[in-house]
Amino acid sequence: MLAWLCVTFGVAFGSALLPLASIELFLIGIAMREPHIPWLLLGAVVAVGQVGGKLVYYFAAKGQLHLPRWLHRKRAPGPPSERRVRWRLRTKRIRAWVESLREKCHRHPRWMVGTYGISSVIGLPPFMATSVLAGMVRMSLSAFLSAGLIGRFIRFSAVAASPALFAGWVF
Repeated sequence: MLAWLCVTFGVAFGSALLPLASIELFLIGIAMREPHIPWLLLGAVVAVGQVGGKLVYYFAAKGQLHLPRWLHRKRAPGPPSERRVRWRLRTKRIRAWVESLREKCHRHPRWMVGTYGISSVIGLPPFMATSVLAGMVRMSLSAFLSAGLIGRFIRFSAVAASPALFAGWVF
């Protein structure tokens, strides 16, 4: 059982960093394959792994984690290209919206905690985006961890319990 919990933690942490695999599908598979593992324990392990992975984004957005040089945007010497100018014009409205959202979050910190908490449960707005935004607006670490862990625990405990619910309906 401990081996499966460690694998589940690793997949949850990895999918939080690079969301290439669906942790929900993995969790349903584990819950169906290993029904003796309590669904609350699975929900807790995945919640800790997911929030642990999102801490990387939080600290990077907050400026406390410096990314490797190869991840930094390279600036070409001289004036910006025509393509870059067109791109900036196209994304001007999005950048203005993000900046206004950041300003609102600074003025109303509880609003950001609520948005982040809701995102951690239902996934809308995307949890990765709210994790980055939480770092950008300097949300406290304790609020980030508590809202994220509680929300993710609720979400993934429900997902881990779902195979048993469906089995009860079908059989």
